[in-house]
Amino acid sequence: MKISFAVRVASLCMLPFALFAQKPDAPAAKPAEATTPTPLPADAHVAQTVVVDGKTLHYTVTIGTLPVKTKDGKPAGDVVYTAYTVEAPAGTTRPVTFAMNGGPGASSVYLNFGAIGPKHVAFGSEGDSPSDPAELKDNPGTWLDFTDLVFIDPVGTGYSRSVLNEADTKKTFYSTQADIEYLSRAIFDWLVKNGRMMSRKYFVGESYGGYRGPRVTHYLQTSLGVAMNGVVLVSPYLNPNQDANADLSPVPWMMTLPSIAAAHQERQKALTKESMDAVIAYTRGDYAVALLKGRSDPSATTAMLQHVTEITGLDPVFVKRSGGRLETQAYLREVFRAEGKLGSRYDPNVTAPDPFPNDPDQRSNDPILESIIAPTTTAMVNFVTQTVGWKVDGRYEALSTEVNRNWDFDSSALRNGAVEDLREAVSADTKMRVLIVHGWNDLSCPFMGSVLTVDQMPMMGDASRVQVHEYPGGHMFYSRLASSMALRKDVMEMVGKH
Repeated sequence: MKISFAVRVASLCMLPFALFAQKPDAPAAKPAEATTPTPLPADAHVAQTVVVDGKTLHYTVTIGTLPVKTKDGKPAGDVVYTAYTVEAPAGTTRPVTFAMNGGPGASSVYLNFGAIGPKHVAFGSEGDSPSDPAELKDNPGTWLDFTDLVFIDPVGTGYSRSVLNEADTKKTFYSTQADIEYLSRAIFDWLVKNGRMMSRKYFVGESYGGYRGPRVTHYLQTSLGVAMNGVVLVSPYLNPNQDANADLSPVPWMMTLPSIAAAHQERQKALTKESMDAVIAYTRGDYAVALLKGRSDPSATTAMLQHVTEITGLDPVFVKRSGGRLETQAYLREVFRAEGKLGSRYDPNVTAPDPFPNDPDQRSNDPILESIIAPTTTAMVNFVTQTVGWKVDGRYEALSTEVNRNWDFDSSALRNGAVEDLREAVSADTKMRVLIVHGWNDLSCPFMGSVLTVDQMPMMGDASRVQVHEYPGGHMFYSRLASSMALRKDVMEMVGKH
């Protein structure tokens, strides 16, 4: 499979992790007719424990389904969820957090077993191997001690499924607005099914789930009558218009330079908040000005090229030839070329040997993307079928190329992003809080994009209601224990305020 280097930033945050290396389009086939699948099993439950902050927490795991219906009330599909609930003290109700990953085409296993669920499996870090035992261990960074957790798998991911024919499936599930509407309804239905409408409610979405977050929140507010107390957007695909007109605008290059500098600082063991503050100040100051001046000020360009070389550690010839505009995929081959390795766009410091080092273009897939499907799939299938005992007959889709291939990427709503919904949702609820979190090193959904976006939002009262926080690591920064614990602390603080 050969990678297309015409891929824009807007397409890179898809799948938590983008499937930007895909097979050529196959000849058009006749749409398959709908079939009547075997009914999914009844909801299954199991009691488990986890040690959090030195204390043993007892909880119940539920694997269950929520039916999806067409507008005329006919069956359209089934959404499968994994819920972790703790019995609340008498007279009280615990908060509940709904979690979705992205893609389109990713199940929620990455947030579940990687970030905030009570158990986790190792994946996504340097040295992790797909063939290592997919052993679930207690997750010290879980949020379960302060909120119940419901992980939702969109149709076509996990065990969630459509019962419609191919054409109707695309229309009903694989288009932007329809996706927001049925997933919002799934949250509503879970609350009703479990008698939790009066609970405090939160949403967490990763990557394309970060695009879903503001839109689902706003739709729930205004169409279904359910308000979220808080929203956490993890490495979000939030504002794709930022990458427009890279030949003229400095913004696309302002988004990636800080993450490249952060990866270099980490390799030098010099990454700190203070050092990154200096990089951010340079990026939105002299760097942006030099790019805007272009050939009208050669001295500014010369100074810019020198400083970019210094903060990235790259070959000055490479920086000069790029004009200080560091294209992500070219950078990832260049930085480790001498070692015969590739860096990942989801964290440049996670590498793999380049299987085609002499080719002019990169032919292999991303190092992280290639390595995460096996451990997450193995762990989840064993957990569902053996630990919980939900005896399902079907394939588990941790990362579905079919959903991604069939998605309506031409949607204007998709290209416009979720910032408008974010602003309106925050405006409509003056108590709701939003926490946008990133890894410094992420080049798929760079943190600088969120920094620039939030800094252009009006105050709308207390400016601290919408915050951007960064941590060491990449797109899945939560795979690092220290970053996972820092995220847990920041979310606990947000939940404690509303």
